[in-house]
Amino acid sequence: MIFKKIFSMVLALLIVTVMLTSTSEAAKKIKFDKKKLAVAEFVDAKPNLMPMAINKENPELITIFGEPEATQAQMVKYLNKRNPKPLLNCTARQIVQLYYEEAGREGIRPDIALCQAFKETGFFAYGGDVDPSQNNYCGLGATGNHEPGLKFDSPQLGVRAHIQHLLAYTSTNPPKVEIIDPRYSLVRDFRKDIFGKVQYWVGLNGRWAMPGLTYGQDIIKLWQQARMPDGSEESLMAANRNISLNAPTAEMFVYRGLVYFARGEEGSDNDYFYAIDDFESALMLNPKSTEALFNLAITYEKLGKNKEAIKTYDRLIEVDNEFTMAYYNRGHLKRLNGEYENAIADFEKVLALEEITPTAYSEIGIAYFKQKKYQEAYQYFTRAVEINDRNEIVLKNKEIIDSCIKTKKKK
Repeated sequence: MIFKKIFSMVLALLIVTVMLTSTSEAAKKIKFDKKKLAVAEFVDAKPNLMPMAINKENPELITIFGEPEATQAQMVKYLNKRNPKPLLNCTARQIVQLYYEEAGREGIRPDIALCQAFKETGFFAYGGDVDPSQNNYCGLGATGNHEPGLKFDSPQLGVRAHIQHLLAYTSTNPPKVEIIDPRYSLVRDFRKDIFGKVQYWVGLNGRWAMPGLTYGQDIIKLWQQARMPDGSEESLMAANRNISLNAPTAEMFVYRGLVYFARGEEGSDNDYFYAIDDFESALMLNPKSTEALFNLAITYEKLGKNKEAIKTYDRLIEVDNEFTMAYYNRGHLKRLNGEYENAIADFEKVLALEEITPTAYSEIGIAYFKQKKYQEAYQYFTRAVEINDRNEIVLKNKEIIDSCIKTKKKK
């Protein structure tokens, strides 16, 4: 199993190298205007500073079937926070309602299925091969090499096809409504090794996505973020009451820390310090709590304590060396600190785990630019746009590097 993971990681890195080869040859021939390079200012891709709740059960054992834990209101709020302008043929509220209706009918957890759609579409920002007009929310039929995949006539049918495809993996019983997923029968008839046999979200690793080393875990992490408590007085009173009336656990302190974090986002830095105290208390009880470590790190970032944040990300990566967001956020901080090679190493790790992350390519481009390695910077900015030509940040950075190319003078 360990050998398989190492092999997959090496394979992912080789894929990244091959994908960049086509642009590297062209980049060698580019001549830049030194004056324009001197004044170029690139757009910063922000880190992910959304906290995480502790799962009450082992993430490895979270089933695809089950009842939702996040409300529809929570899912709408989470989507709007991650992408205020989703590219949908309906409203954010409507797409959430459709997932709860379609998944609920079949017994699949709608909140987590929706998080899978978030992961597949970049919170409905899209990019790559699938177009928003297709109403294809889980990459059905999009097998790479510019293959756009399947198209559905409405958002409802797109959601239904997603849920039916999940059913093909998780149950031998047919869907309760007419089958519209054209690939359902392919799984049923030709993938006996998979049909009806995947019970857990992590069981999708290497099956739904390739190599997809942490595919299921990444979906669960999004779900954790979606279930955040708010900063209301009622939430704080409930958290205090839970700690005072019971033997305190790491989960209790993380929960109250999240309430304080939410209150800090509403404008009070003092609440961020209370959050830090609670996350540290959680770590006293469970030093390997990845949620407490991640939340502690991002709280330090919120306060501008970047050194403390980096040290906390270091601790987190020691506990979980496949925690993608920790590498991304740490890489971002190291780039800001001028540790460009270390930052690049972190973003390359992100690409090895996630495969296609346009902002990681863009961040590497900025790191190379800061080192005056303009050819390499151009190469990575170009690749970022190739992956997602709708991402405003990568588009802007590509536009900036293009504007620095030396133009031939007219005779």
